[in-house]
Amino acid sequence: MARKKGRTGNRDEPSERAAPSRPAADARNEAVSAQPHRSRTSKLRIAVFASIAAIAIGSLGVFLLGEERAGLPETLHRTSAATAPAFVGSEACGECHKTEAALWAGSQHRHAMQHASAASVLGDFNDASFDYYGVHSRFFKTGNKFFVETDGADGKLATFEAKYTFGIAPLQQYLVEFPDGRIQALSIAWDNRPKDQGGQRWFHLYPNEAIKHDDVLHWTKLNQNWNFMCAECHSTGVQKNYDVANDRFHTNWAEISVGCEACHGKGSRHVNWAYSQRSWWPFGRDKDPLKGLAVFLDERDGVIWNRDPKTGNPQRNVSPAAIRREVETCGLCHARRAQFSEDWIPGRPLSDTHQVSNLARGLYHADGQMLDEVYNYGSFKQSKMFAAGVTCSDCHDPHAAKLRASDDGVCLQCHASDSYEVASHTHHSDVTPKVTCASCHMPVSTYMVVDKRHDHSLRIPRPDLSVKLGTPNACNNCHVDKSAQWATDAVERWHGPGRKGFQNYAEAFQASWTDRSDAAALLAFVAASPTMPAIARASALSELRSRVSPATIELARKGLADPDPMVRIGALEMLDGLPGDRLWPLVSPLLSDSSRGVRIRAVSVLAAVPAANQPVSDRAAYETATAEFIAAQRFNADRPEARSALGNFFVSRGLTTDAESEYKSALRLSAQYAPAAINLADLYRRLGREGDGASVLRTAIVSSPRDAGLHHALGLTLTRQKLPDDALGEFRHATELEPDRARYAYVYAVALHSSGRIDESMKVLKENLARHPEDRDTLLALATFSRDSGDLGTALDYLERLSHLAPNDRNLARLTDELRARLKQ
Repeated sequence: MARKKGRTGNRDEPSERAAPSRPAADARNEAVSAQPHRSRTSKLRIAVFASIAAIAIGSLGVFLLGEERAGLPETLHRTSAATAPAFVGSEACGECHKTEAALWAGSQHRHAMQHASAASVLGDFNDASFDYYGVHSRFFKTGNKFFVETDGADGKLATFEAKYTFGIAPLQQYLVEFPDGRIQALSIAWDNRPKDQGGQRWFHLYPNEAIKHDDVLHWTKLNQNWNFMCAECHSTGVQKNYDVANDRFHTNWAEISVGCEACHGKGSRHVNWAYSQRSWWPFGRDKDPLKGLAVFLDERDGVIWNRDPKTGNPQRNVSPAAIRREVETCGLCHARRAQFSEDWIPGRPLSDTHQVSNLARGLYHADGQMLDEVYNYGSFKQSKMFAAGVTCSDCHDPHAAKLRASDDGVCLQCHASDSYEVASHTHHSDVTPKVTCASCHMPVSTYMVVDKRHDHSLRIPRPDLSVKLGTPNACNNCHVDKSAQWATDAVERWHGPGRKGFQNYAEAFQASWTDRSDAAALLAFVAASPTMPAIARASALSELRSRVSPATIELARKGLADPDPMVRIGALEMLDGLPGDRLWPLVSPLLSDSSRGVRIRAVSVLAAVPAANQPVSDRAAYETATAEFIAAQRFNADRPEARSALGNFFVSRGLTTDAESEYKSALRLSAQYAPAAINLADLYRRLGREGDGASVLRTAIVSSPRDAGLHHALGLTLTRQKLPDDALGEFRHATELEPDRARYAYVYAVALHSSGRIDESMKVLKENLARHPEDRDTLLALATFSRDSGDLGTALDYLERLSHLAPNDRNLARLTDELRARLKQ
């Protein structure tokens, strides 16, 4: 499925392993995560995934009624149930599960990826052409093969065979295989919608900007690579098989499309179980409670939704589990996440093998609505429906991958029509076309130019938050000619002023993302609230990383014991960077956590603790988790993010030679991956090799001249080399490229002041303060420079504003008192 990209800020934000993206630099030389890097522009970035409808997993029927032996592959007849499970293919499953197989055969899962053939190719290859920013591409056939003539990796026109199709609706992409095993996704796609809807045409996934051959988003480059970005979710049983030494792929799959075993796991033991029952059915005794399956996806069995007489709302007769097998299974592909292991088992928490994205800036709006392409998992886990116990297959047929009912019928399975399908609820009864439940509660965003997706957080419209925080709302999605205040007034007239909804964390995340002084308190409230969705609590804990205090440390302690691994990881994120003597007692128990994702995050947090300071009793667990962390990065050795993350880990452990090697490998994979250059330059700083650091950064700037972080880092390096004039030029360039980055402007202003350009320095600081009125560094610099110039009254004003933001800062209080005393003299 497709992705769009947003600008990253400080670090490489968590992102899905399939997200095509531009590199993001960390100007403050912070560590970067082993995730695919994303765009540093505010434009949409669309990935290479074709559209697949939101799906769910239902329980697999297991009873055989006298099936013939011929229905089972002969090799499985001879396989012992004690052997390791293996893939058998959807055809083997279909021999017994004919109804499910028939539904699956018509699904988008079945057509997620196919060999290019006359039956599978939907696009016009009859010598059709397409022009894109000076590149004239041509689509044609030769015999039974399909070809495209377009710009290759060197920018010159060349002919490539389209070997595979990718998806079917509303668009189809085409894959090209290269001799080194790389499979790349063409960025020119076929719009499969009807002609009267604008379809039946070729179009480019980046229509509003020229993606040239040297761009990281060009179809031949790293960020359009199927092996890493697409394969796991469009095929079954994928093994990436990246050869590090030769920089080649030997990727294979068990089934080319999304088959039965993509959701139910390897099927050989189940087939063997089914065959073994024939000798006694129905009189024998089942000795395998799981019937050879990895898991039963049966959480809907026995569940009844009754109408609560007090509220009129449906209520589940059985309390739902916090971590639900079905939702975790669907999340394998319907989540924004990064894979670090191929050992996924259906039903297990997704965090065991993938890093799932939090409600991070650039991915979500502050209230949790989807912004970038985040799919359904993170959105759904925020919803009141998830909290109540709804699963994916309550709404979606898991085999047909279609809704269980049309229009509002899905919602009316549980929500009584006499309460919800009435004018007193909708206030849109006279509207044509009809306003549906999804219109208001699941607003649509468009990705990959033509692919419309519903937000699965199932929230009530909050135009009042649009007024206050600038978040979008469903009302103004339709009433585009009206203001958010107009929509707010209408909702208040209909439903009263107390429309808080279920997701009440928008202001906390907005405060954090804008560095407001009350951010810590607001985030702490979210993290501590047991009624908040787990993904929101995890995100709040992660956001508290730069705001750890004695008042919030207890939140991390509780988070480390939370049943949801995402919350435990969020708590670890919060603690990362604390002194080792404080960290070890808190974090070391999680080195043996049940979730691999938790274990590898725990060891990365503890990496800087010297072996001599580690309790002997913990060392075995530490080394085991270390091996898992390294293996996770080695699994993604084809990605600069993973190589850079491993370099950061080696730096923490004092392995500088190994770290240097990893950073250089990251840059060989992508010269435009700025965090690797910044981290390598910082390593050279530690080693006293400032000249080498400057050289690395200058080389990186040639590839990424508009990366503000690179210019800022070079400015710092030149300052240490005592080249202030050159440094000023780099600081100025960084500020111009990212004027909203408070840190860049602050450093530039300080450098101007140090160079004697006082007036310019004060001007930059005041402009920065206007954009960031609560930036403490800027306020302190203004107070200090005003005091040094003799303007004590102005300096005191700035200090008092700063004191209001940090009322418990003793040093600040002392400075303020001293200044007041001087003014009285």
